[in-house]
Amino acid sequence: MASTPDETRDGVDLTNLDQPLFDGAEATKRDLVDYLDAVHERMLPELRERPLTVKRVRPRQQPFMQKNVPKYTPEWVKTVTVWAEASKREVSYALCDDRRTLLWFANQRAVEYHPTLMRAGRWDRVTHLVLDLDPPEGDETFGLAVRAAHLVRQALTDSGLKGAVKTSGAKGVHVYVPIDDQISIEDAAAATRAIAARAERVDPSVATTAYIKEDREGKVFVDSTRAGGATVVAAYSPRIRPGTPVSFPVGWADLDNVSPRDFTVRSAPGLLASADHWAAELPAPQSLPEDLLEEGRAIPIARVVAMHEGKRRAKAKRDAEENK
Repeated sequence: MASTPDETRDGVDLTNLDQPLFDGAEATKRDLVDYLDAVHERMLPELRERPLTVKRVRPRQQPFMQKNVPKYTPEWVKTVTVWAEASKREVSYALCDDRRTLLWFANQRAVEYHPTLMRAGRWDRVTHLVLDLDPPEGDETFGLAVRAAHLVRQALTDSGLKGAVKTSGAKGVHVYVPIDDQISIEDAAAATRAIAARAERVDPSVATTAYIKEDREGKVFVDSTRAGGATVVAAYSPRIRPGTPVSFPVGWADLDNVSPRDFTVRSAPGLLASADHWAAELPAPQSLPEDLLEEGRAIPIARVVAMHEGKRRAKAKRDAEENK
């Protein structure tokens, strides 16, 4: 027998709202629902028409990523079927296009929202380049990510481009660069690699493009691999982290004065009355200069290089042990 809902919003029954969201969340399921409802007008444009992966957390279970919608998904939730080459199967992704769908996901305890960089109607093009700035391990390294973000901004300016910035909701920063639909996915990935390389050259004491962690020497990793079919946590999405922080847009002028702890599902709604930095600072889609594309095409794909280097190092280690 189905339990009686605590309340109903937009036709969605909401249940167990007073349960803790997860260990260390400092929030309940109600806080999640209320937050997502409060930001839905700003968050939905980041999700609309994009195949969506969510990260859910059930009581007393480990969080898990969900791509394929469950069998009990309501028929009014829009979906799109995609062939997944890696798993050799069709995946039915949700399209979170409206408040009702977002509330349904909230009731499923979907905390994180990771849309693709392409829209369901245009699989051969991405709408943004994304630079993911990942600082080294440590409690107070966000400031390093901020410094790296300014390097990326300088590299963009030098390339005749503009971007917008948001906290990742974890320990890093994301820089988004809207682009037009004139180039292929492969060239968009190449341009992202070139921007990362240019940012590294601005100040190599702060930023690195080294994919292998042990090669980063305490620097901020300028990750250029969020390309093609990759997903990136959406602006305003909560994260499954202590205190339930959210990925929050900030203006470039404010970036030096914020901390990831400033933006949580409890605190962020009160900040929404201020300017919408994401809408205000995201530039119109831009054309990418040919010299940037040419530079990027000559840069090897980081994951491929790291895979071969890992195999080489493993072999060298085995050989050294055998020769002892």
